[in-house]
Amino acid sequence: MSDLRIAMAQINTCVGDIAGNRALILDRCRAAYALGAHLVAFPEMTTTGYPIEDLALRESFQRAAERSVTEIAQTLEAEGLGSLTVLLGTLGVNTEGRPFNQAVVIQHGSVSARYNKHHLPNYGVFDERRIFASGEDRCVIEANGVRVGLVICEDIWQDGGPVSQMDDADVQLLVVLNGSPFEEGKGHIRTELAQRRAAEVAAPVAYVNMWGGQDDLVFDGQSFIVGSDGRLLAAAPAFTDALIVWDVPRDDQTPPASEVTAPLSDDAKTYWACVTGLRDYVLKNGMSRVVLGLSGGIDSALVAAIAADALGGENVIGVSMPSKFSSDHSKSDAEVLAENIGADYRVQPIEPMVAVFESQLGLTGVAAENIQARVRGMILMGISNAEGVFALATGNKSELAVGYSTVYGDAVGAFAPIKDLDKTRVWDLSRWRNADAVARGETPPIPENSISKPPSAELRPGQVDQDSLPPYDLLDEVLDAYVEHAEGRAELLARGFDEYVVDKVLSLVDRAEWKRRQYPPGPKVTALAFGRDRRLPITSRWREKVES
Repeated sequence: MSDLRIAMAQINTCVGDIAGNRALILDRCRAAYALGAHLVAFPEMTTTGYPIEDLALRESFQRAAERSVTEIAQTLEAEGLGSLTVLLGTLGVNTEGRPFNQAVVIQHGSVSARYNKHHLPNYGVFDERRIFASGEDRCVIEANGVRVGLVICEDIWQDGGPVSQMDDADVQLLVVLNGSPFEEGKGHIRTELAQRRAAEVAAPVAYVNMWGGQDDLVFDGQSFIVGSDGRLLAAAPAFTDALIVWDVPRDDQTPPASEVTAPLSDDAKTYWACVTGLRDYVLKNGMSRVVLGLSGGIDSALVAAIAADALGGENVIGVSMPSKFSSDHSKSDAEVLAENIGADYRVQPIEPMVAVFESQLGLTGVAAENIQARVRGMILMGISNAEGVFALATGNKSELAVGYSTVYGDAVGAFAPIKDLDKTRVWDLSRWRNADAVARGETPPIPENSISKPPSAELRPGQVDQDSLPPYDLLDEVLDAYVEHAEGRAELLARGFDEYVVDKVLSLVDRAEWKRRQYPPGPKVTALAFGRDRRLPITSRWREKVES
């Protein structure tokens, strides 16, 4: 019999919903206790949701977070669960009024220990040093006779600090509370990091992570435990609630394995990250339905499939808005898609409205083409306002990078589910979603023609995207080098890219910063998403040139 049974509560909290988060915490504590757990660990900032940004600076919010911790402790004691040790992420405040990213230890009806996050991330989407004060002390507690070390997220990503200070503490378990956002390829990095820390403290590491969407961030869960020898001992599934129970072995025992969920494929993880981001953005903002334009193309098709998986097809309004340039297959592909996902399908021709603008304004060329996109945007926003639904933008990362969208047109909306997927990734995930449906004996949601036909905005006769852009496989390769890896013109030419292509793409990217600032939020799934990950001035005369 183990001296300590730990439960890892992988949950989906909501920023600011302190009462709802408290109810969720208490529910998981009761479930853990019923399973014989002596200790239950929750993710980072569980009482408040995460990240809370400048809410952390409001005294009223600080007081509410502290009251919630007190109420949790008192409720557990009153219900006879006081012997359960609870490790809980929350918001704390120091004597000078500075907020802490804090973990509390609840035992026997009160807070027995507090630990303040030592390493504060200040890169990518994180700017915690701007908000939080840094803690300095290590935290080692005793639970049912077992010595347990406690740290928070970034504390294990940086060498030194509280983990290195536990060398002489003889801990038998290290627990890490996390709010680690999803990124493609990040899972194995976390595991390898935990394995190094487990070897460092010569004890198992329990890594409990939150899941769910919060604005443009998505948290994937995938909590796990590794032994001091690096062996994976327990693993929770991605993008769902989980309560993983594991028995800490005594010194003379071999660490037992518990529940180990098989990991999803990379495509599956990214797809469900987009689904989670959309679903939680809509539901946590008090809505339940969405509207989007269905062009028959691949981008709107994938967004519609994501929306149906997130909210149910009956809560998706798909609007076909054909113009005089729209092909028959675009209209039929949109209709088939809507039928496949069970969407509320509507057709609203735009030609009469476009004709009025053209007759009044006398526009030609790109200005006239953009009127079509803006009329479509007005239709979607009209439905959004009239029926109380969220409008979705359907642009992808490649288009966003080069400004291949119309402000106040196809860029309208409250959320953009695929804004961090480049075009080639859109095709990948569309094929994956169809294959997944076939494997489960279901109808593939996305028409094959939407995947295979050349992409086009259909704003003029015979138009295809490649008229004004390089082929997407080439475009995405250049964008990856320039945007994701910050390579300059000289480096791109040295790698063998065509000079004309390089100059065209770099010019388009640099000129489109103002458009990106106005684009709706969407789930971050790559290591570098437009927005908080990449911050460049709109007004800038810097241009990449041949170096002398």
